[in-house]
Amino acid sequence: MTRCLLVDDDAAIRTLLVDFLQQHGISVEALADGASFRRCAVDAEVDLLLLDLMLPDDDGLALCRWIKQRRPALPVIMLTAQGDPISRVLGLEIGADDYLPKPFEPRELVARIRAVLRRGRAVAAAAGTELQFAGWRFDRLERQLHAPDGLLVALSAAEFRLLSAFVEHAGQVLTRERLLELTRSPGTEAAGRSIDLAVSRLRGKLAVTGTPLIRTLRGEGYLFDGTVSAA
Repeated sequence: MTRCLLVDDDAAIRTLLVDFLQQHGISVEALADGASFRRCAVDAEVDLLLLDLMLPDDDGLALCRWIKQRRPALPVIMLTAQGDPISRVLGLEIGADDYLPKPFEPRELVARIRAVLRRGRAVAAAAGTELQFAGWRFDRLERQLHAPDGLLVALSAAEFRLLSAFVEHAGQVLTRERLLELTRSPGTEAAGRSIDLAVSRLRGKLAVTGTPLIRTLRGEGYLFDGTVSAA
């Protein structure tokens, strides 16, 4: 049975989701505030986190960043009444795997949970969950990137998806449109400009060794110029 941790200050929503999700094979531990979440989240044996953005004692975005620093592989779906694009993008950028604005149909939440878990299993099943290139080590299961000197380099959710796309298509020219297809998070709209910005941020993080790994081919797209192998 899938194990889920739910953090939402609305008692009615907690009761509804606990009952509904359990009917669909998902066991739920429900919490009402950020303090309770911080006390138990690191050691909680759960497969997924459902996190409300607006809590009475804490900020959902800050909590998402906090747990992703400690458990980068834990999938996070944000639940919030703030459905505006800026809030959605911020949530995804700091590590959320999906974003569902309130009010929502519980059956859609079940579908989103299953989709996020499927993507996680697909990453784990892909050839080589631990990859290396140019001295870097990329653990896609744990969502961790280690520089050649061993230091851990933080990746946002968007940067993780982008680097995954690049290493899976190393040596291939990827257009902006293709990168959007490979990296778009469900339920979001993105433009070519957002890809350019994400590539720029990722390129900056990979540039610490002085070896350019992401090349821009004018009028064509981007190319990951590194030899990728199993770690």
